[in-house]
Amino acid sequence: MTVTFEGYERRIEKINACLAENGIASLEEAEQICLDKGVNAREIVHDTQSIAFQNAEWAYTLGCALALKRGVKTASEAASVIGEGIQAFTVPGSVAEDRKVGLGHGNLGAMLLSDDTECFAFLAGHESFAAAEGAIKLA
Repeated sequence: MTVTFEGYERRIEKINACLAENGIASLEEAEQICLDKGVNAREIVHDTQSIAFQNAEWAYTLGCALALKRGVKTASEAASVIGEGIQAFTVPGSVAEDRKVGLGHGNLGAMLLSDDTECFAFLAGHESFAAAEGAIKLA
């Protein structure tokens, strides 16, 4: 299988660096790590947000593979690590990269899943919730 998605050329160098830092050879291997544990991250993302771009499906696949490979034990930890995968997909030099949007979405999901969070309300930022929703569902 050849992996392609929107903005591939602008994103792949950073994605490959994340893969290498975590001992994963490719996005295909990341997907296989997930599938071997019975998790089809791309399908989960698509089912959660049917209009999600393909790069989002692969970003969450990478994040999920990172969480599985690290053996995280809680949903909150998983969401946080999934954010690392999302961050790897931000376009170099973009506002999303500069503001660490991927990490923020993962951390938002982690906060929502934390045993310490008794009440959480969104007053605005529906896009952030939609992104965190993917991390929550996968976690």
